Amino acid sequence: QVQLVESGGGLVQAGGSVRLSCAASGSIFRINRMAWYLQAPGKQRELVASITSGGRTNYADSVKGRFTISRDNAKNTVYLQMNSLKPEDTAVYFCYVIVATANGYEFQYWGQGTQITVSS
Repeated sequence: QVQLVESGGGLVQAGGSVRLSCAASGSIFRINRMAWYLQAPGKQRELVASITSGGRTNYADSVKGRFTISRDNAKNTVYLQMNSLKPEDTAVYFCYVIVATANGYEFQYWGQGTQITVSS
């Protein structure tokens, strides 16, 4: 089993910055893809940003140029640096990882979610 612990959420003013962290622990052979998703009230969960084990990144159009995803493989941790925040960024943010086993299987895990509220 793998546990994900998120941190860094809270209330921030528009234009401000915040950094989310998500640390994975447990039975980990290798973490392949790591990502952040958001879910706004009444809406479906959607991808914010992802990063592969090789460091290739992908961003939603709405956050390009403002958010940066990164990872520390030694710490099994993924980060999301969020700059120039807007009220429409308000949502619960979820960490997501795909963990590979030594025999080639993959399992996906979700964090518990952390609330980001951007005030205007």
